[in-house]
Amino acid sequence: MYQYDHYDQTIVNERVAQYKDQTRRYLAGELSEDEFRPLRLQNGLYIQRHAPMLRIAIPYGLLSSRQLRMLAHIARTYDRGYGHFSTRQNLQLNWPELARVPEILELLASVQMHSIQTSGNCIRNITTDPFAGVAPDEIVDPRPYAEILRQWSTFHPEFAYLPRKFKIALNGAAQDRAVVQWHDIGLDLIRNEAGEIGLRVLVGGGMGRTPMLGSVIREFLPWQHMLTYCEAILRVYNRYGRRDNSFKARIKILVKALGAAEFARQVEEEWTHVKDGPSILTQEEFDRVAACFTQPAYETLSDQVPGLNARLAQNKAFANWVRRNVHAHKVPGYAAVTLSLKKTGVPPGDCTAEQMELVANLADRYSFGELRVSHEQNLILADVKKADLYELWQQARLGGLATPNIGLLTDIVCCPGGDFCSLANAKSIPIAAAIQRRFDDLDYLHDIGEIDLNISGCMNSCGHHHVGHIGILGVDKNDQEWYQISIGGAQGNDSSLGTVIGPSFAAEDVPGVIEKLIETYLEHRTEEERFIDTLRRIGVEPFKARVYRGTRDNKAKEVVNG
Repeated sequence: MYQYDHYDQTIVNERVAQYKDQTRRYLAGELSEDEFRPLRLQNGLYIQRHAPMLRIAIPYGLLSSRQLRMLAHIARTYDRGYGHFSTRQNLQLNWPELARVPEILELLASVQMHSIQTSGNCIRNITTDPFAGVAPDEIVDPRPYAEILRQWSTFHPEFAYLPRKFKIALNGAAQDRAVVQWHDIGLDLIRNEAGEIGLRVLVGGGMGRTPMLGSVIREFLPWQHMLTYCEAILRVYNRYGRRDNSFKARIKILVKALGAAEFARQVEEEWTHVKDGPSILTQEEFDRVAACFTQPAYETLSDQVPGLNARLAQNKAFANWVRRNVHAHKVPGYAAVTLSLKKTGVPPGDCTAEQMELVANLADRYSFGELRVSHEQNLILADVKKADLYELWQQARLGGLATPNIGLLTDIVCCPGGDFCSLANAKSIPIAAAIQRRFDDLDYLHDIGEIDLNISGCMNSCGHHHVGHIGILGVDKNDQEWYQISIGGAQGNDSSLGTVIGPSFAAEDVPGVIEKLIETYLEHRTEEERFIDTLRRIGVEPFKARVYRGTRDNKAKEVVNG
C-alpha cells in the first residue's frame, strides 16, 4: 500500500484549501457559473441529472481499510448511504450537496485520498491490474510505475488543458487485466532477452463514439524513459489534437488521421528533444517511490490446507464460490478473493456504507488491511490465507458479498445510465436488474460458463459495452429508450470490438434477446468452448438469425391476436 510522503500530503491539503475558497466565492456570487465550472471539474465534481456527482480517485485501484472506512462514513454522512465503484477503479457519490463538498475533500485528505484530476481535459486516474503484486503470471509489478506516473501527471502544467480527457493504463503480467489496448496510452511492462525491464507502448485506444484498439508505436522502451516518452506523445497530441470538435478530440482520432506509423515518427522526433531531460527516471528515484509501498508480512505456508478439500466436497455453495471468486496467488498458501458487488437486485458496482465497513473489517482480518477495486466493479482481497477461505466466505455471504458469479453472465459491468447521468440516452440499471432476474439460477450460470455482459447508457461507453462478449447500448429512438445489442467484443490479450447484430430493441425485449443469444451458443458450442470462442468459430449470423426470427414471430402473433 502506497503511503503519502510530506510532499503528497502538502499538495492535497493545499488543493482542499484552494477549492474550499473557490466554493465560498461561487456561493457568494463572486464567481459565475462559467468561472466555477472548470474549478469544480478539476476537483471531480459534476452536475448530473438530479444532483452533483463527486468522483473520488483510487489510484491504480488500491485502498486501505482505513480509507474504505472513511468512504463509508462520507457515504453515510454526506450522501445516501452508498457509493458506486466505477470502471475507472474510482468511487462515485451520486448525491453530495455542492456546498459540503469541501468538507468531504478535507476528510479524504485526512486518509491520503483526493478527487484531483478525476474529470476535465487532463490525465485521469492511472489504472492497472487489480491483481498486481500477487498474480502468478506477473512479469513486473506495475504499481511503482503507476505511482510514478501519478506523481508526474498530477498538476503537470503542460498537460492541464489537453484537447480531451486522457487515460493511461499499465500491465505487468502475461495476461492483460488492465485493458491496455483500450487506453489513450497503454504500457506493457516486459523483459527483453537480456532480462532488462522495458515497456511496450500502445497509443490511440479508446471506446466511446468511435471505438479503436491502440496501435503499438514502440516494441521496447527502456523503463528509464517511461516519462520522457509519454511526454513526447502528449506533446504531439497537445499540438495537433483537435480542439474544434469534442467528438473528434481524443488522441485515437489523431492517430487514425495520421496513421500509426506517422504518429510514431512524430513522437520519436519529439522525443529527441526531451529524452535526456529532467523527466528521465533514475534507479534512485524508482527506489524512493517503491519504498513508499508497504509489503505484506507473508508467512511460510503450504498450498495443501488440511480439511479444505473435504469442505469443498461437502458444501456445494462454498465450492461454487471458490471456483468462481478465488484466484491463484504467487505466494504458497495464499489466494486472492473477489467480493462480488453483483448480487441480483443491486445495481452493479454499488456498495453500501455497511458493506464498505464489513469489507474494511475483512481486509484487516484476512488481507493485511488492503483491498483493490477492479475495473469490473468488484472488490478484491489480494492476500488471503487459504486456511481462512471458509471463514471469510461465511462472513462475506452474510454481507451480500459472496455471490459466486465472477466472470459469469450476471457479473455485469454497468454505468449509472439515465437514472443519474445527464449524458445518458437510456437507463442502464433496470436493464441489468432484468437480466439478473432472468438468469438468477446459479446452476444454469455455471453451465453457461464464462461470458462478459457490459451495459452503457450512451455512446460514451462508461459501461464498456464495446468489449463485452455481449454489449448493450442505450439509444434514443423518437424520444424513447431503446437498446442496441452487439456481440463479439473482448478485452485482454485477445481484445476485439463487438459487432452490432441489427436494429435496436425495446427495454422489455432485452432479457429475451439475451436468452436467445445464450440458447444459440449452447446449441453450437463444443466441449470447453466459451461464448466468445463459439461466436468466433461460427460467426455472427446464427445468433442474429435466432434473435430476429424470434422477434419477427412475436410481432406477427401480436398482430394476429390484436
